[in-house]
Amino acid sequence: MNIEQILLNFLGENLFLLVLAAFIIVCIVLGVRIVPQSEQFVVERFGRLKSVLGPGINFIVPFLDRVAHKISILERQLPNASQDAITVDNVLVQVETSVFYRITEPERTVYRIRDVDAAIATTVAGIVRAEIGKMELDEVQSNRSQLITQIKALVEDAVDDWGIEVTRAEILDVNLDQATRDAMMQQLNAERARRAEVTKAEGNKRSVELAADAELYAAEQTAKARRIEAEAEAYATQVVAAAIAENGLEAAQYQVALKQVESLNALGGSQGSNTIVLPANAIEAFGNAFNMLKGRG
Repeated sequence: MNIEQILLNFLGENLFLLVLAAFIIVCIVLGVRIVPQSEQFVVERFGRLKSVLGPGINFIVPFLDRVAHKISILERQLPNASQDAITVDNVLVQVETSVFYRITEPERTVYRIRDVDAAIATTVAGIVRAEIGKMELDEVQSNRSQLITQIKALVEDAVDDWGIEVTRAEILDVNLDQATRDAMMQQLNAERARRAEVTKAEGNKRSVELAADAELYAAEQTAKARRIEAEAEAYATQVVAAAIAENGLEAAQYQVALKQVESLNALGGSQGSNTIVLPANAIEAFGNAFNMLKGRG
């Protein structure tokens, strides 16, 4: 017998076993599914959802079940989109947005929406227009973070039925037409000029206040000096009064006569005076002072 006859005899005798082995191998190949970490498989049985396979080794029923969809669960970024919007004060702005999302429930994404990216982009555009239409231009510029948070929350609510999680939403830029930019620049220049005038006026006001404070301080110091001088004079008067009370009227007369003598000496010693006019009682004043001094001695 040749080799061909031997092989034919072997196949004839073991055909069933060979077919069974081939069937088992095919079942193993079709029944075992290895899912990558970044994906999930949607399994259908007779066209109906059967299960969702997670990462790792999974088993399905061969010939009955099939992997209908392989869904990536990695975070995705929509292409940057630009849409026009009109603010509440009738200013046309062009808003550039960017959205990041990921699929959390593949079975809902597959069977509830056909084009995920297009659906999310349309939803974001509508929400952005609606939210900016509620705000003035200044609010759009100054409250951008609040606007982003609001848009993200509304987009999340809108796409929740699709098994999608919006991880991030950004407003990249808000562009204005040239006419609006020129008007804003004029307004900015006017505001700067107004602030400069206000600053100048406040400086003048402060200068006047400081000058008034200085005058008030000088008046207070003058009044204080006068009060001290008056107190000194009052004290001197009290001392003189006490001396008169203690030594009698002669002490006062002596002081008066002594002051007269000192005045005459000062008048006679001045360089600008060539002629000295003496009062009629000058000699008497000298005599009284001398007599009092002699008597006191």
